[in-house]
Parts: sequence; C-alpha cells; structure tokens
Amino acid sequence: MTSSAPDDAAAGFAPLRPKLMRVAYRMLGSVPDAEDAVQEAFIRWMKADRTAVREPEAFLRRTVTRLCLDQLKSARHKRETYVGPWLPDPVVEEDEVEDVTLPLMLVLERLSPLERAAFLLHDVFGLGFDEVAAAIERDPAACRQLAARARGHVREARPRFTVERQRGLALAEAFFTASRSGDMKALGAMLATDVIAHADGGGKRPAATLPALGFDAVMRQYEQVAAWLRTHGSKLVRSGFINGLPGFVTLEADGEFQTTALDIEDGKIAAIYVVRNPDKLRHLH
Repeated sequence: MTSSAPDDAAAGFAPLRPKLMRVAYRMLGSVPDAEDAVQEAFIRWMKADRTAVREPEAFLRRTVTRLCLDQLKSARHKRETYVGPWLPDPVVEEDEVEDVTLPLMLVLERLSPLERAAFLLHDVFGLGFDEVAAAIERDPAACRQLAARARGHVREARPRFTVERQRGLALAEAFFTASRSGDMKALGAMLATDVIAHADGGGKRPAATLPALGFDAVMRQYEQVAAWLRTHGSKLVRSGFINGLPGFVTLEADGEFQTTALDIEDGKIAAIYVVRNPDKLRHLH
C-alpha cells in the first residue's frame, strides 16, 4: 500500500473487516466487543504510517489479536462474576459454519488467552507459527507449545458430530413445535438420555442459574416452560444455524428475542443452548 490518504485507507480496510470480525468474535465470544476491537484497529490503521506496511491484512490481524488479548483479561473477571451459565453471543447464519461451533467456543473459554489465540490463528485460520508469533509477541516455539496444549484440551472435549443440514433444521423445527405446544411425548423422543440444557439470562431475564443435567431434569424444565407459554406465547422469527448448530430465534412475550441452539448426536439432542440475556441479542434486531 503506497498511499496514505484517508479515503484509500478506508477503502483498503473495508474488504478486510469481515475477516477481522471473524477473528475478534471467535477470540471474544461477544459481538459488541468484537466490533469494538475491529473499530479500534481501524482507528489505529488510519493513524499508522501505511506506506511502511507491506501486508495490510497481516498487520491488521496482529492489531486485532493484541486488542482481543487485552480484552480477554478483563472479560475473564466479568465471567467469573456472571449470573448463571455464560454462553457466547449468538450469531445466526443460513448455513452451518464449520470452523468454530458453539461447543468448541465453550472449550476455548477454558484456555488461557494466549492458548486461545495460538489455536485459533494456527488451527482454525491456518496461519504459520511465524505469523502467530508476530501476532501474540511470543517466539514460534512457544506458539507451537501453546497451540499443542490448546489442541489437547479440545480433543478431551466431546467430539463434534456433524448433522445433515436439512435434518438439523427439521429437528430444530420439531423441537420448537413440541416445546411450545407442550407435547412432552414428542419432545422426549428427541432428547438423548444424558442431554444438558443451558440457559443464559445473565441475571437480566428469568433463566435457570444452573444447567439442567439429564433427561428427567430437562423434561421437568420444559414442562414448566410449556406451562408458562400456554398463557404467554412465543413466536418463531427465523430458523437457521446459531454458532454452527441448528436452532431458531423467537420473540418472547416480554418483547425480547431469544435464541435456541441444538447440539445433535446420533440423531438425538445432546445439548440445548438458550440465550435470553438481552445484551447478547441486540445485534439481532
């Protein structure tokens, strides 16, 4: 890039913004925080001596990564005091995203910020360790160790089971219908025996403060949900993939959105992820 004009800088940044958002969101799990990191990178880009930058994308990716590492230090403290289960902000897409699904994002939450950055940059985004080293300011050998440790944690977690797109969406639609109509027999037929239900209300909307573990506990929870919905209602807004999992967005009786994502294993629902915290749903409006 040879020009330092602001218009040229903005034009060069624009096509890179979606890629930078993918890095920032997968690092932070928060859409507003990711947007802030990318915007701060843009501000720094506008102030930089761009004539000295040979690879703008690499420069900006390093900038975003470092901003995210700083953000993760404060985010970790916030999540330690978070009310109830913490789930990443839901990102709704028409098609399944293969690189980082919701269960993997929860595994990444247990990693150190540096392990998380090394794993994402190398294993997910395919960068060489020399570039990873430049991004997180560690030598390549240390980055290899960080990524290897992260990989070990990921392998220890339950592996990701893929589900055919239409089958996943059909199961999500059936789950919506059964859970909203109170058809407990149909609902129970969809659930695995060791199913887990997570609900993230963030202390701002009613939600269970602990996950429901096992078939009986989840059925009891959804019996209560069905009783509530008989008088309050729930409207389907759209179906799709939420953080890589089949699910749906609903408009609830209080006028707020809610997302439900389903992790499916061997044709059964193994985990249910519900986000009710309005702070995490604003970008869906």
